Amino acid sequence: MKVIRDPVHGYIELDKLALSLIDAPSMQRLRRINQLGLSNLVYPGANHTRFEHSIGVMHLATVLTSQIDSVTTNEKNELRAAALLHDIGHGPLSHVTESIISRYTRRKHDDVKDILNREEISEILQEHDLNPTNIAKHIKGETAIGQILSSEIDVDRMDYLVRDAHYTGVAFGLVDHVRLIHEMQFYENKLVVTPGGLKAAESLLVSRFLMHPSVYYHHVSRIAETMCTRAIEYLIKNKALDPFELGEMDDARVFETMRADEGYAGELVQRLDERRLYKRALYVGFESVGENVLRHRSNVERVEGEIAEMVGIDPENVLIDIPKAPDIAEMKALIKVDGKMLRLDEASHVVATLERAHKDNWKMGVYTPKEHRDAVGKAAREFFEVKKTTKQFRLTEL
Repeated sequence: MKVIRDPVHGYIELDKLALSLIDAPSMQRLRRINQLGLSNLVYPGANHTRFEHSIGVMHLATVLTSQIDSVTTNEKNELRAAALLHDIGHGPLSHVTESIISRYTRRKHDDVKDILNREEISEILQEHDLNPTNIAKHIKGETAIGQILSSEIDVDRMDYLVRDAHYTGVAFGLVDHVRLIHEMQFYENKLVVTPGGLKAAESLLVSRFLMHPSVYYHHVSRIAETMCTRAIEYLIKNKALDPFELGEMDDARVFETMRADEGYAGELVQRLDERRLYKRALYVGFESVGENVLRHRSNVERVEGEIAEMVGIDPENVLIDIPKAPDIAEMKALIKVDGKMLRLDEASHVVATLERAHKDNWKMGVYTPKEHRDAVGKAAREFFEVKKTTKQFRLTEL
């Protein structure tokens, strides 16, 4: 047994199973994958990795299962392993490359069965009488105890909210995860929150609501990530990068590949290196463009070409970022009140209000080099038929 010091959770114990898994190459790669992608261009301290997050998730899973008598020792070990390994399927820069990898390989970051069956991991699991198939199911939340790791309110969310707030320095990560964990239990094979954990669950939802515009969807992060994904897509289309190999890379290697390009990808990564980012030509929410704008998500490149043609510039100078529709799965978490099972948004007026307010955080962006900003902005407003709205300051903007 060894003990390490974590800046978020304090001292964390690592047993023989955890130490063996941590030393596997697949886990060590996570040391070189930034948890928040390119958010360090906004928050200089946001350089924490998937590796330390995975250890934090394992710690919280251990704490939660230790208070539930119905979970067997073998299940606890399986869940500890699953918690440690739950992010080994992430590509470089975490969620920045996830959609690209999924589109080309049809594999999501939690599809890790093949990785678990590799010799380096499978031998360790066999030595501890653990089943790789069960662990893969736990990671996807397909088992009862897997809900601890992947469900509406899970230890994965708890760790990344608190950890991301710590390293970015924002004051919105005030999640009482310790209280929340101690107020969770299984009821009819469902992981539920007891009444004593309602306020802690609300704090998690409020934190996530505030972290979205401030960190996860900060406009500078979105611009940098859009530039990065276009550079990677360019390399794939020009046969300079294999999308199947992309999932095995770390951050440094994918940047090295982009820097070696003498074309569009090389230009974009040089801008990223020097923080000469594209600018916002248009940045609006549903109140200005309506929810029908989501239909353009499937043909963004065509729209970029049309706007570029309207302005008379190269299509590569127009980048459009249309995020998916807002969704907070945590609102569907179950809370047990007076013997009845209620959804969190049914049990809490605070959560129900957040469900409606979350749409206000959604923004689509049209980005371009500084010299084209006015012309591209005018063309984009015309293309998307942007409505003129009265400026209203929201809580997240004050």
